[in-house]
Amino acid sequence: MKKIIIPYWIFTVLVVLFMGVGAVTDTLKVTDAVKLFEHLGYPDYLLPFLGIAKILGVIAILIPGFPRIKEWAYAGLLFDLTGATYSTIAVDGFSAGFSFLIGYIIIAGSYVYYHKRQKSGLLNQTN
Repeated sequence: MKKIIIPYWIFTVLVVLFMGVGAVTDTLKVTDAVKLFEHLGYPDYLLPFLGIAKILGVIAILIPGFPRIKEWAYAGLLFDLTGATYSTIAVDGFSAGFSFLIGYIIIAGSYVYYHKRQKSGLLNQTN
């Protein structure tokens, strides 16, 4: 049981931190987030939309139950990360995209261990 629960929560907390911090800065239109968006060629009015979408995704991953919504949340966070990766590579070059590899690893880890928990029946127990 611990071989599934501990890695799940480690990866999931990292996803929450990784995506949650970015979501808050996007939603509040923090100066650095606006500068980054301008550097990538996007309008700053898109920031709050993406930030709120990420916050909803993080909440969906944390709330017990609702497996279909969790699947969509994981997909949405992955789409967001892929868009950020592509945009960074397009503007700053291929080597700049490697920094996003960490995000892919932690989202994949959380997703894989979520499914391991689901198959083992641990989701029916108290988190």
